[in-house]
Amino acid sequence: MIAGGSPTVYVSDMDAAVQFYTGVLGLQLEFRAGDHWASVNAGAGLRIGLHPAGEHTPPPGTRGAITIGLLVDEPIDTVVARLTERGVPFAGPVRAERMLKLAFFHDPDGNELYLAEPAR
Repeated sequence: MIAGGSPTVYVSDMDAAVQFYTGVLGLQLEFRAGDHWASVNAGAGLRIGLHPAGEHTPPPGTRGAITIGLLVDEPIDTVVARLTERGVPFAGPVRAERMLKLAFFHDPDGNELYLAEPAR
């Protein structure tokens, strides 16, 4: 059902964020899609996603500006249905983005998490 994931950090300037995580911290840039997304390898299986802040995200550096993304290894609609049966309330329907489908929800403390199904 869940096959991995990464924290996502909302950023105000993708170039500055990539420079900080790679140039300053010395982490390896694995993937970058212009100013839409970057994935940084922090070692030991931890990958940090960098995403520009937008209309539907918290401002960088504020409560909620870091979320946890969980990759799914089966269709996202199946996983959403299963988790809904277990009492997980999702924040709206599954959204289709550029290269993946996303479903957002919160843990009991209100921390945001999301499921992600890469395009097949």
